Amino acid sequence: MAMNCIIIDDDPLATRIISEYIAKTDFLQLLKTFDNAVSAINYIEKTKESIHIIFLDIELPEMSGIDFLDTLKKSDAQIIIISGKEKYAIKAFDYEVTDYLLKPITYARFYKAVNRALNNIENLSVSKKELNSNYEFFIKKSATLVKLNVNEICYIEALENYVTIHTNTEKHTIHFTMKGIVDKLPQKFKRVHRSYIVNIDKVLGLDENTLIVKVGDQKKLIPVGKVYRENLLKALNIIHK
Repeated sequence: MAMNCIIIDDDPLATRIISEYIAKTDFLQLLKTFDNAVSAINYIEKTKESIHIIFLDIELPEMSGIDFLDTLKKSDAQIIIISGKEKYAIKAFDYEVTDYLLKPITYARFYKAVNRALNNIENLSVSKKELNSNYEFFIKKSATLVKLNVNEICYIEALENYVTIHTNTEKHTIHFTMKGIVDKLPQKFKRVHRSYIVNIDKVLGLDENTLIVKVGDQKKLIPVGKVYRENLLKALNIIHK
């Protein structure tokens, strides 16, 4: 999915250069450009489009970039400052901007900034997913779609080119990879073996290199691979005597 961008800068040359950089970056899409912050605010308040990145100059007519940040309502948009002067950097970072680019801006420096924004957005997406205790997704079985709540999943087992998702009451075998399935799950799901992913909330205990996982009224013993053990121990939040 492309990240939607807007540019707020009264410098036509800078606007043209940033527009060209956006056009040559596959994961970016330019929605609009503005030569003043007032018009940009009006657009942001009315648009139904999600805005992921705002390229913002500081010295603007009518309303400065800093005033814009003061006025901007709570937003998940990543702010990348584009300015010809360094003196506003400390003030800008008080607003937790993503990056501060000094003109003239090279594509390499631009790409570093937008890649940082992309990482921030992806991390924010994961955080929101973690907060959603009812996070659900669909799996395809033959010609039907089955909705699963991640809290119902106890563990996932790899079987050649398939994975079997085990819940408290049933199991679903689908054509999928282990990496593909773990990328769709919240952080509480950990790869513990090349053939197993477990829901940490379902773990009852660890005996040497074997996990004890609750599956309905039963207990399932799952092996722990050496390469996964350290990350598993961190996830279990062990308190030592």
